[in-house]
Amino acid sequence: MSDKVRVIGAGLAGCEAAWQLAKAGIAVELYEMKPKKYTPAHKYKGFAELVCSNSLKAERICSAAGMLKEEMRRLGSLIMECADIAKVSAGGALAVDRERFSDAVTDRIKSEPLITVIEDEVTEIPEGNVIIATGPLTSEALAESIRTLCGEQLYFHDAAAPIVTFESLDKSKVFFASRYGRGEADYINCAFDKDEYLTFYNELVNAESAPLKEFEKEHFGKDGFKVYEGCMPIEVLAKRGEDTMRFGPLKPVGITDPRTGRRPYAVVQLRAENSQGTLYNIVGFQTNLKFGEQKRVFSMIPGLENAEFVRYGVMHRNTFINSPALLTPCFNMRQRGNLFFAGQMTGVEGYIESAASGIMAGLNMSRLLTGRELITLPDTTMTGALSRYISDPTVENFQPMGCNMGILPELGERIRDKQLRYEALAERGLRDLDEMIKTF
Repeated sequence: MSDKVRVIGAGLAGCEAAWQLAKAGIAVELYEMKPKKYTPAHKYKGFAELVCSNSLKAERICSAAGMLKEEMRRLGSLIMECADIAKVSAGGALAVDRERFSDAVTDRIKSEPLITVIEDEVTEIPEGNVIIATGPLTSEALAESIRTLCGEQLYFHDAAAPIVTFESLDKSKVFFASRYGRGEADYINCAFDKDEYLTFYNELVNAESAPLKEFEKEHFGKDGFKVYEGCMPIEVLAKRGEDTMRFGPLKPVGITDPRTGRRPYAVVQLRAENSQGTLYNIVGFQTNLKFGEQKRVFSMIPGLENAEFVRYGVMHRNTFINSPALLTPCFNMRQRGNLFFAGQMTGVEGYIESAASGIMAGLNMSRLLTGRELITLPDTTMTGALSRYISDPTVENFQPMGCNMGILPELGERIRDKQLRYEALAERGLRDLDEMIKTF
């Protein structure tokens, strides 16, 4: 068996997989179709481009995302290393300057002697040792090759939020604060009173959406789109009910408007896009509205009346396979052991989840090529729990899953306080991971 591995896709998962293989002394050919060809959502030339939010979720180890990131660090994650280099203030979350982050990942990958970068589109699944990490925007030709192999392919839709300039905000209306005073008040808040909110709501639910392409129209769900709940277009969410946004991304809890000394009726938060604090994204405002409608409706948000939009929200096709029927918990095919999948195509939802799957695919491919037993992490770890979820053949109506404490096995003791329970879950998982790492 040749020791060379072809990794297809230089997103977060592909870069993690290639990095794990190179660390194990295995030569890698990393294929990336940029800059020759871009998807509708990708714009930057670098690797590991973040196309939706620039947040890698909560930092607290006693949160699901914080626990997963700590596991990744202990497994030698390239993505976590580069995220720490490119981080920007975001309260209790780890957010990054997306271009600086991409540049850091790209530089590390290209400077690794065992990784050869090939800038070309792969249109068919190669023979030999392969990791497919092409992400939710896999090119049509390769997607067709995957469909032929798998016999099944599923679609959903994902959406990105608009970005505005800091200098264009009305500073007399917006204010810095984090919910309940957590972090360093890194979020910019735009507070609605009831009348302002209702006017905004009515315009939003009646705004005109961008038309879908023909290949997308057959994949509608009950809300008009088949999407992750976590990336629900704001206009689709709003149509579920007048107060739905107020219990979601516009929830006012934990916020006090300094102008009134009271909690707002609703609040929109903006989060820094870069380390300079010159650009901010509108949190939770993934959208498929026409660009002109975005400008008109989102300018009704208090403080954004004269906002300069440097990027409008976009919606695009995403793809994932029916992993429970196809993959083992080691991320390789049940019917072809030297073909691995990694990233959102496997049904893990989110940036860090994708990167974690790349670590496991790379780690297990290296073990396969060196004659060692493939491994899955303990199900008490977040990585192990996600691996088992996406490969569990008993799962019906498979849908993507992000990290959450609910997929971990229960503790032996009952702890009523949620914070203390989460701390105990995280401590148990990390302890079990450390013991497992000793056996690598």
